[in-house]
Amino acid sequence: MSAPLLHIESSPSLPREADVVVIGGGVVGVFTSYYLARRGLKVALLEKGRVAAEQSSRNWGWCRQQNRDARELPLATKSLDLWERVAQETGEDTGFRRCGLLYLSNDENELAGWAKWRDFARTVGVTTHMLSSEEASGRGKATGRKWKGGVFSPTDGTADTSKAVPIAARAIIAAGGTVHQLCAARGIELSAGRVSGVVTEAGTIRTKTVVMAGGAWASSFCNQLGIRFPQASVRSSILALAPGAAGLPDALYAGLVSATRRGNGGYTLAISGRARVDPTPQQVRFGREFLPMFARRWRSLSPGAFEGMRQGHESLAKWRLDEVTPMELNRTLNPRPDMRQIRLTHRRACKLVPALRHLAISNVWAGYIDSTPDGIPAIGEVESIPGFILAAGFSGHGFGIGPGTGHMIADIITGRAPIVDPRPYRPGRLKMSAWGKVSEF
Repeated sequence: MSAPLLHIESSPSLPREADVVVIGGGVVGVFTSYYLARRGLKVALLEKGRVAAEQSSRNWGWCRQQNRDARELPLATKSLDLWERVAQETGEDTGFRRCGLLYLSNDENELAGWAKWRDFARTVGVTTHMLSSEEASGRGKATGRKWKGGVFSPTDGTADTSKAVPIAARAIIAAGGTVHQLCAARGIELSAGRVSGVVTEAGTIRTKTVVMAGGAWASSFCNQLGIRFPQASVRSSILALAPGAAGLPDALYAGLVSATRRGNGGYTLAISGRARVDPTPQQVRFGREFLPMFARRWRSLSPGAFEGMRQGHESLAKWRLDEVTPMELNRTLNPRPDMRQIRLTHRRACKLVPALRHLAISNVWAGYIDSTPDGIPAIGEVESIPGFILAAGFSGHGFGIGPGTGHMIADIITGRAPIVDPRPYRPGRLKMSAWGKVSEF
């Protein structure tokens, strides 16, 4: 089953030219287009399927600063402010709330790590509170347990994954841009070595600037242009409970399971970091680069099956611009959920909060979380092709930092001072070494 999603209407016709073409209708592509359109640029957003139908509607919906890697924290902080502004600018409710995120633990090492991050956060003006045993147990009273401690980040929050990104996409059209669903980008045309157009299944758009925000599809698209972008995906499975959970915090991490209140009053349940690694040609190609990441995460990862091969997003195949592409053969990545993990997640949740046993599972789904070797997104112009900007590899963090990322890309394109320093995200860093610092998340 797919995650719940608000569907929007597309623009009536494909433009012959645009100032910027954005490929990918997920949170990053949508917010990039949103900020460009609001600045008066003629922007066209291309989405092979439906806006937000892949990972942008399949994640937890957390918009957090807590425990962010220092390189991502500036984007996270700016994004929280921008999430608030979107509702004011669009006049629509994205479901964003600064409800605070609650972390509970009985693990001394985990608590020590959170305290260390709290000390770092203070140096950059981020508020987070370590909780005593009494405070943690009080905030987590729905579990009926006594906790050694925890942390509460009051300015963090959540947004509604079923509608937040589609609402922003609808605002692109209102600002003068265009949105084209069921319209795959097949490739890029070059003139004198730089971008001159985008070839789609519905025709060609002349442009000098392209943003590739294709999520888990980005590396296979880059491969068509001779760009080596190390990217790998894991399959994560999630379930949703029907409404009826009383007293449970809006956003809770408790080791065993994480829970997030949904817009309908139900809860999304997942096990943090737990995923399947489905073997694909791309996984093999970039295997060496991802060894440090695997060494850090191996306890949470399990071997997958041939689901990744079936989906086709990590192919090394080349295609012509006049033929049907893998993106057209599979409009939406909708992999089979790992039912063993779904059952484990449900058991853990019911163990944590026994009252959940009486609530029905309303939905289950899976999605592919794409990552770079260091767990930090690649954002910036690719040196070998002027006018081609990459924005991918968000490692499960894209939803929360999507607004800040889109704003930063719009800043770069329009020549404004970037909202945050873009240097930590430059794609060229991935050429230097696969053995850099892996993000702690």
